Amino acid sequence: MAAARPPRVLVIAGSDSSGGAGIQADIKTVTMLGGYAMTAITAVTAQNTRGVRSVEALPPDMVAAQIDACLEDVGADAVKIGMLGSADIAEVVADRLEDLGKPIVFDPVMVATSGAALADEGTIEVFEWLMELATLTTPNVPELAALGGAAAMAERGVAYLAKGGDADGPLVEDRLVRPGMDDVVWSEARIVTRHSHGTGCTLASAIATHLARGASLEQAVAEARLFVREALKAAPGFGFGNGPLGHQAVRWPDGKV
Repeated sequence: MAAARPPRVLVIAGSDSSGGAGIQADIKTVTMLGGYAMTAITAVTAQNTRGVRSVEALPPDMVAAQIDACLEDVGADAVKIGMLGSADIAEVVADRLEDLGKPIVFDPVMVATSGAALADEGTIEVFEWLMELATLTTPNVPELAALGGAAAMAERGVAYLAKGGDADGPLVEDRLVRPGMDDVVWSEARIVTRHSHGTGCTLASAIATHLARGASLEQAVAEARLFVREALKAAPGFGFGNGPLGHQAVRWPDGKV
């Protein structure tokens, strides 16, 4: 009997030369969760665990060509959007995905864990369009504040996951907010570690992979959170700064090795 085809996930994001975040973390996540990862790279960065040294955005036409090439041939069961690099790229991405009809997870990357800015004001303005298209938007604490907070998100009428990893305290609370539905809140003990580079990329890609498999939004978030927590525990300890997760140690559907 032929093996079941893996869920197809198109990741649109920037490259992290040190492998901890961005496209590299996305590919690892999708693969370890049994999916098939495709990519449309928006920007190339020179970075490591200590910070981002340089960012070079790709031409918007090249980003569009990558998306078209993937969708026209292999197709996609879900899309994850991460770092976009410029307002023109953001507009091209939104245009290409407007009529896709598949789950879209949008991680509104604005600032790297190191503090480096990864989105300018013009790019952030296009986020409005992308949030309308997305099945789920996944802002962290500063990103949610930059987007106007919970009140502004409610006014937009979009589903979002308010991530609490950047908040203070011994517990991490993540809140799934959907228009017309009760919030779902997950609260667990904080995993204290400096090796958390790429957690946002990993979470969004994990959610997209589970949605591609047909999971409900709540189930996809729950499973993705588990994956991130296990990957945090398995961090290999690389680098002198904010190190990468241990994606290699986590398997789907068994959770961890």
